[in-house]
Amino acid sequence: MDGKMKVLRLFKMLHRTRQHVFQNDFRALEAARQKINEEFQKNKNESAPEKISELLKIGQDVELLLRTTVIQGVHTDSHRIVLQPREEVLLDNMPYCDNPKK
Repeated sequence: MDGKMKVLRLFKMLHRTRQHVFQNDFRALEAARQKINEEFQKNKNESAPEKISELLKIGQDVELLLRTTVIQGVHTDSHRIVLQPREEVLLDNMPYCDNPKK
């Protein structure tokens, strides 16, 4: 696939992930939008294929990190925050067993 298409696909994927992860948090949505746009703008004139590949890998890692580790918290009153984990963040919790059954 063409390098420009990979960059554009990553840009769109980061913005979709941002919208999903920070849903209904307008301040976080705007901050993430600005940071994504700033990073892409900063590297828009990069032409070395190795550097572009490295930047694409970093962007993909950031997208994965956002999607799998960020948990949204909502203030319910002045002393409480309710966490709203997404399904991607939840892991299967298997109890540890010293003597596994065969």
